[in-house]
Amino acid sequence: MILEPETEALVKALAAPVPRYTSYPTAPHFTSEIGAGDYAAWLEAIPAGARLSLYMHIPFCHSLCHYCGCNTKASRRYEPAAEYLSTLEAEIANVGALLPHAHLVSHMHWGGGSPNFLTPEDIRRLAAKAQSTFHFAPDTEFAVELDPRYLTGEQVTAFHESGVTRVSFGVQDFDDAVQVAINRLQPYEMTRACIAQCRDAGISSINVDLIYGLPEQTEASIARTVEKVIALAPDRIAIFGYAHLPSRFKHQGLIDEDTLPGPLERFRQARRAAAMLADAGYVAVGIDHFAKPEDALGSAGVRRNFQGYTTDPSDLLIGLGASAIGHLPQGYVQNAVARGDYARRIAETGLATVRGKALTLDDRLRAHVIERLMCDLTFNTCDLKRRFGDAAEPVIAEAKLLVEADTDGIVERTPSGFRITDYGRPFVRSVCSVFDRYLHAGAARHSSGI
Repeated sequence: MILEPETEALVKALAAPVPRYTSYPTAPHFTSEIGAGDYAAWLEAIPAGARLSLYMHIPFCHSLCHYCGCNTKASRRYEPAAEYLSTLEAEIANVGALLPHAHLVSHMHWGGGSPNFLTPEDIRRLAAKAQSTFHFAPDTEFAVELDPRYLTGEQVTAFHESGVTRVSFGVQDFDDAVQVAINRLQPYEMTRACIAQCRDAGISSINVDLIYGLPEQTEASIARTVEKVIALAPDRIAIFGYAHLPSRFKHQGLIDEDTLPGPLERFRQARRAAAMLADAGYVAVGIDHFAKPEDALGSAGVRRNFQGYTTDPSDLLIGLGASAIGHLPQGYVQNAVARGDYARRIAETGLATVRGKALTLDDRLRAHVIERLMCDLTFNTCDLKRRFGDAAEPVIAEAKLLVEADTDGIVERTPSGFRITDYGRPFVRSVCSVFDRYLHAGAARHSSGI
């Protein structure tokens, strides 16, 4: 893909690290001022009839990929997972006891790590514990992240029988050289067989996750991967940019930085993949998701949370497990990251909250602006005034200055504010950062803006 000189200059200028904005304020700005007592009070204050999302974190993998940025550990033994599951069940019971009886769960997501690290028996056990503790809607979406390299038929059956409706398969890249560089050998045929297995079992909604910007990756290699993924016909495809943060994730230091593509190559990779998916009929959603037109993500209102883009309408996210993050009306909470610390806190106090962020009115206002930019690519002054009244005026003034200063064609005026142009879509995170009051506070480490 040939880039115009002005585009090359813009890519270089906007390659500086910025948050992914799965929340605002972002997690690096959570503090220890929020603890288990605050979380308990926030849970008890949830109004009856509230719709909830549940996230359960399974921090185990069979092997650790060099690119991984998740809170997880590779383990050859199952005993730590069995012990962890008992602690997780205790947390589920404790949180459930604090919630109003009339709440309703609209979405449940298991991530990790690899949820298919669990045995079929423990998959059923954990699902049953959640379903007996919380109140699930008849049409609750139950999504699980899977590693095809270690998925068995018995696990697929267990997930289906437990009510799973959507699975996400990690692929990243099918190129042999890339897979060697990231320590993740996963043949195309293996992935194809796992997807077919899930569909045959009755789990028909399939997601595939890819990553651009990986070591040894090129525009040509990612194009070959996207072509193979299109042949698998998943309902949704996510293409995330690799975040190289070896100072935070020590195993990323195993990656030779000389093999990483630079900003211009990363940009070409992302644009090539997006163009191929558009040609194949997929609808672009936000900055890095694509969906079939008939899929809800491609046709319904879109939200953004710690799992990325979703159609889940709930404003309440209950995070369960080590390192899990929750989002309640009052603010954010995060559990202890280390499994031992998490288990100790659950045993001693019933909850494992170690940090969080109570939201101010300004936080809520800016969070709304950033979420709508990330999802709809729009800034709507009428909507802001209706929701926040006079408090919206400073942010509206910032938006006007942004539009006036743009000489690159990233944004364009609308009768009610501005919208991100098609040309500007790859730079949405940089636009969002204009409204981020915390961005330059502290020493937070973020991924490349490209």
